[in-house]
Amino acid sequence: MVVAMPSWTDEEFGTKKRVALWLVQEVGLGSVFTKEQLRTAFEGVSQVDRRMRELRDHEWQIDTNREDPALDPSEHRFVRQGVPVWEPGMGSRKATESVGAVQRRSVLLKDNYLCRTCGIGNGEAYADGYGATSHLDIARRPVTLPGGGTEVQLVTECNRCRVGGRDAGADLSAFASALAQLSAYERKMLSAWMEQDARGFNEVEKLWGVYRTLPAAARADVRDMLL
Repeated sequence: MVVAMPSWTDEEFGTKKRVALWLVQEVGLGSVFTKEQLRTAFEGVSQVDRRMRELRDHEWQIDTNREDPALDPSEHRFVRQGVPVWEPGMGSRKATESVGAVQRRSVLLKDNYLCRTCGIGNGEAYADGYGATSHLDIARRPVTLPGGGTEVQLVTECNRCRVGGRDAGADLSAFASALAQLSAYERKMLSAWMEQDARGFNEVEKLWGVYRTLPAAARADVRDMLL
């Protein structure tokens, strides 16, 4: 039996549940809203901002300008709907636990204070030239283990990569299968990169990387340069 979604205006529900319903019914997935719009919708309700933040404990993704530089400081973006907290028994069940300061420092140290998706360091400028700088944070990433089970592990990511890769995962079984196809020389080379946690690129590889980012007409011009 399908249970109808209650209205966000139903005051029989607590503020956190009503905020979740308001996001779904009034804001809409992917849309931007302001703190003022939230407070106006829940006029007279105390700590409504905190109740909204608590939804993140239930796998709701509500970005600020820290995660999404395109947002103004007063704006939020409703990125992902998590656990339906308005359903019986769901509102008190935390999907994730917060990362403590000690654990955060440990993860950053193990990841060499680098985003494990794009490789940028904390406070560094992005290469696109728009003036934005990176902010490193801790993300949760599901990892499929060699035995077939799945484990959520912590990883360092910058604000941009967290916005674009919330559903990213890793499959160690697939990685192991790919490793088995490598020659002894390739395995040794890969092992050296892992040991250094870095890989150098020669000039040809750097040019190839730039070429792949070019528009079609520009790529054609570059190909003509080699004739």
